[in-house]
Amino acid sequence: MNTIETKRLLLRNFVPEDASALFDYLHEPRVSCFLSLKLEDSAAAQREASKRSQNEDNIAVCLKSTNELIGDLFATRGEEQDTFSVGWNFNARFEGAGLATEAAHKLFDFLFSTKNARRLYAYAEEDNIASQRVCEKLGMRHEGTFKEYVSFEKDSDGSPIFVDTRQYAILSKEWRS
Repeated sequence: MNTIETKRLLLRNFVPEDASALFDYLHEPRVSCFLSLKLEDSAAAQREASKRSQNEDNIAVCLKSTNELIGDLFATRGEEQDTFSVGWNFNARFEGAGLATEAAHKLFDFLFSTKNARRLYAYAEEDNIASQRVCEKLGMRHEGTFKEYVSFEKDSDGSPIFVDTRQYAILSKEWRS
């Protein structure tokens, strides 16, 4: 992917040098859906940054002024070639400034105009209010809530803890209007 600029951000491919900043927000994921991405140490962060640099599904989000990695976006092609699952994960230090919405807005433009996407969808756990707000700011509609949909962690007895998950989506024709 070629670098895409917004007013405050750069969206670009990951590079191995992003490892330290990636570790900064993935050593203790704040949202349960990212627990599987938890990085134990800098060596794991180095491997993950290198892995991400080899594909275009993960997009590094950096401050334009410093090129510092502050989060990431993902866009994974669904079963239908014109459908993408999208999401975002940002360092807590940069929360509340509208950066996730700004980055995702530009990603949506890219997917609809360059990748000819027809439909984008995102999942947000019931307790992830910040992500739900991003979806709503992007004009995505809440399509429904899956009750006890998925488990990302286990309780003290080793039983899965299932969470309710909301699905949001937007169509290309809705984005354009």
